[in-house]
Amino acid sequence: MSVKSLGNPFSGDTDLRHSKSCGCDVCSSKDGHTHASHKDHDHGIKHDLASMPAHSDMGDMDAKTPETSEEILDRAIDSAIVRSVFGHNDISRRSFAKMVGGGTMMAALASVLPIDKVKAAILDDLGTPEKSKLNIGFVPITCATPIIMAQPMGFYEKYGLDVDVIKTAGWAVARDKSLNNEYDASHMLTPMPLAISMGAGSTATPFLMPAVENINGQAIVLHNDHLDKRDPKQWKGFKFGVPFEYSMHNFLLRYYVAEHGLDPDKDIQIRVVPPPEMVANLRAGNLDGYLSPDPFNQRAVWEKIGFLHTLTKDIWEGHPCCAFACSKAFSEELPNTYGALLKSIVDATQYAAKAENRKEISAAIAPANYLNQPVPVIEQVLTGRYADGLGEVKNVPDRIDFDPFPWHSMGVWILTQMKRWGYIEGDVDYKKIAEEVYVASDCAKIMKELGYEAPTETYKSYTIMGKTFDPDQPEAYVNSFAIGKGVS
Repeated sequence: MSVKSLGNPFSGDTDLRHSKSCGCDVCSSKDGHTHASHKDHDHGIKHDLASMPAHSDMGDMDAKTPETSEEILDRAIDSAIVRSVFGHNDISRRSFAKMVGGGTMMAALASVLPIDKVKAAILDDLGTPEKSKLNIGFVPITCATPIIMAQPMGFYEKYGLDVDVIKTAGWAVARDKSLNNEYDASHMLTPMPLAISMGAGSTATPFLMPAVENINGQAIVLHNDHLDKRDPKQWKGFKFGVPFEYSMHNFLLRYYVAEHGLDPDKDIQIRVVPPPEMVANLRAGNLDGYLSPDPFNQRAVWEKIGFLHTLTKDIWEGHPCCAFACSKAFSEELPNTYGALLKSIVDATQYAAKAENRKEISAAIAPANYLNQPVPVIEQVLTGRYADGLGEVKNVPDRIDFDPFPWHSMGVWILTQMKRWGYIEGDVDYKKIAEEVYVASDCAKIMKELGYEAPTETYKSYTIMGKTFDPDQPEAYVNSFAIGKGVS
């Protein structure tokens, strides 16, 4: 088995992040091969060999690269322990290893921490993953932060996994590759696992969503030509972009304009545009605005093309957006792998939820093989201190936030909007579908195991633009709106 990102944690010459500062021969080769283009499946092996000191004092640990699942998990646990000791600060780890030597560093840790017992406990708790080499798709947006950062920051290897996170052009591709088993799991929009399971827009296939990635984190952007049209009632005839039909972006934009008296199917045009193409389409005049994931809202301001009309958190505070999803078959056929992967995602999500970690994360996910965006653009999104394109600098720490729990009530709300706008028809068993797809019990179990507090309920009501949603009355909610295809 080839291995990536499982460098020797006791070597001061190994960059466990595989960042731009990595000095291994493979990462800094003269042919221009950088971390932005790590496609070679043998890169991890070459990286480890290139970064080994000529005269190692670490014995068998440095003698060969881990190949079996057991060896990979053993190395991953060593790496996770060392990372934790140094607070996930790889610069500090490398400096200390170079100063005292790898063998001394290993002995020092072993003298204060029963590493063998820690390994045994983790193995007993997890079970060895049936499959450790995984492909996970992501669309390059800040909503995918936990899925992306888990690779360079070591959260996958912490639980014995060797994951390739694969940049994907858009969600139709992510859906199709997931259905074709090209991806083991994927970053998805929260409505997608519901739609896939119901056969809306694709062949019906049971999918699970055991974790939400982010809450909030989107915005409505308008072209600078429309600075005088801040009232949505002035938007008749506007062309808006959303990243996918089965997206919170589509449903929130529809909800927002409808609350201002516009019919989104008659008074405006809504076009599906992949997120990386939003800014270019705004610049070219193909769009008057969009409701998009970041960093492309902030990128429009950065390039002085558009401005932030409103954050979606001001439409619905705490709304879900993106998620981690996989087929039901994956969870049943590879239960240990599924559990380890979910632990990786939940752990990374909780790390991302801490404001003090956001700048570090911004740097980790900025490179070309991830978001391919300037670090200052990502920092403005993740820290919530940003220019709005209207001449003001805002400070909104929860502009985007991270909370893994998949509330069943969120699933029910999404289904009501799918019904309202004609994406699904007929009788809908809202709670049954939400509970089958949004596996809150799996997430709660993992949260508790990791020492995080998990909600004890899975349903709650929401207030969205002054209107209360009761998850116990979904059909009445659908019919309470004056505008909508599925309204009776």
